[in-house]
Amino acid sequence: MATTNHWLGAMRLRTLPLALSSIVAGIAISMERASVELLPAILIVLTTIFLQILSNFANDYGDFKNGADNTERIGPKRAVQSGVISASQMKNAIILLVVLSLVSGFSLLWLTLGNRGLFLEALSLLVIGLGAIAAAIKYTAGKNPYGYKGWGDFFVFLFFGIVGIGGTTFLLAGNITWSDGLLMLTVGCLSTAVLNLNNLRDHINDAKTGKKTLVVKWGFEDGKFYHYVLIITALVSAAMFALLMNNLLFFIPLIVGVILVKNIVFVAKCNVPQALDSELKKVALSAFLYSLILLICVSVSV
Repeated sequence: MATTNHWLGAMRLRTLPLALSSIVAGIAISMERASVELLPAILIVLTTIFLQILSNFANDYGDFKNGADNTERIGPKRAVQSGVISASQMKNAIILLVVLSLVSGFSLLWLTLGNRGLFLEALSLLVIGLGAIAAAIKYTAGKNPYGYKGWGDFFVFLFFGIVGIGGTTFLLAGNITWSDGLLMLTVGCLSTAVLNLNNLRDHINDAKTGKKTLVVKWGFEDGKFYHYVLIITALVSAAMFALLMNNLLFFIPLIVGVILVKNIVFVAKCNVPQALDSELKKVALSAFLYSLILLICVSVSV
């Protein structure tokens, strides 16, 4: 029988900081422009957590069903593949998380837009929210999962960068500016870099099981070069954002660049995919730290 610890393990709570990076960044720049209400901010965080756990459950279930989770997999042991949670239990948990995401999301949209009569805007964001739920499930689960065709990077950048920051800023501050695009690029690239590290680590087993990630398509060395591009782009866009905001405090979050530059050096020297596993956490925490420090800097300056 599945225990609480088994479910907590399947939730992969270590992925939550990365999922919340775009939300924290969005809250930060919203505070810089307007007075942010607490309840909508809490609902955004809650909805994001539900979606991330939904994605993790669907990933666990989908990779098991498609054969990507096997004895040759390098990463942490999955719940369904190891047998501690049955496939039917995980499927029911996925349904529950879909319901929780919808309830939280509907509440958020009504609180921020619906009660002000902004029904067209609410409908547009509802469609995006439903797309986020579908993307969380279809990454590796169901027929023709997009994660098996190399589209994972695109959707991570879309939802962890553009939608996360853009949606949060629009709901809390009421508008989106061009400078937000640089912040979307920063967090989006860092989030995609985490996925790419995961794919670099697993590329041998992924190729065997038919999971055609970009690394499988391009090869290990080109996948490493792609990683350098993602990290450097994130750092450059973060610097440009600080310049555009004309506030020296916004340069402080760039201290995470020390960790990221070390990561590039490590990846460049690495020839053993398994060794990349520890780097995932470093890049993910760098993204979260960047957003958190940005939030602190804004709180000090407003």
